[in-house]
Amino acid sequence: MEIRQYDIVLVNLDPTIGSEIKKTRPCAVISPKEMNQFLNTVVIAPMTSHAKLYPTRVKVIHDNKNGWIAIDQIRTVDKLRVIKILDSLTLREIEKVKSVLRETFVD
Repeated sequence: MEIRQYDIVLVNLDPTIGSEIKKTRPCAVISPKEMNQFLNTVVIAPMTSHAKLYPTRVKVIHDNKNGWIAIDQIRTVDKLRVIKILDSLTLREIEKVKSVLRETFVD
């Protein structure tokens, strides 16, 4: 399976510890093509349906439902945890993710 940046993938996040987002859930792929192509890992941001108005959450619509990408929960996972590719983010959602990433980790 070819995983691309900004795909929405179904990932088994368990086991987890403490406040890490758990369960099998959709996640947005953050890592770029070069990493996804050559490494056995992928950088993801879990998605949640719980609305918390944190500045590190990006609102998206997936599967006709409102959801939020949790930029504050970014992690690297082995590709073996990825069950399947579900969808991809819209251009508008991608721009918002990039903006929040810059604000959170760069600026």
